[in-house]
Amino acid sequence: QVRVVESGGGLVQAGGSLRLSCVASGRSFSTYTMGWFRQTPGKEREFVAAISWSGGSTYYADSVKGRFTISRDNAKNSVYLQMNSLKPEDTAVYYCATKTSTGGYNYKSSYEYWGEGTQVAVSS
Repeated sequence: QVRVVESGGGLVQAGGSLRLSCVASGRSFSTYTMGWFRQTPGKEREFVAAISWSGGSTYYADSVKGRFTISRDNAKNSVYLQMNSLKPEDTAVYYCATKTSTGGYNYKSSYEYWGEGTQVAVSS
């Protein structure tokens, strides 16, 4: 079992920045691809970014490419999402998850262990 806990959300003005953090329990953390997803009320949870187990490969949704950066520190069992140039449409609950299947990195069905999310609100 893996426990995932996100933090770092908050309220920020458009154009501002936030850094989300995610800590996952378990000795196998360094073997997992990790992903960030987000969800707004009434909508499907959507892919934001993912990072391979080594950190050597990163993947982004087109909507955040060039503004968000995903990184990880395996020694701290942690993954981060640096969000810059935030827009009101980035407002959502952000979730961190561990990828445990061979499915695509951008499919939520490829991820098994999820945190409870952290709220990000961007005001215009």
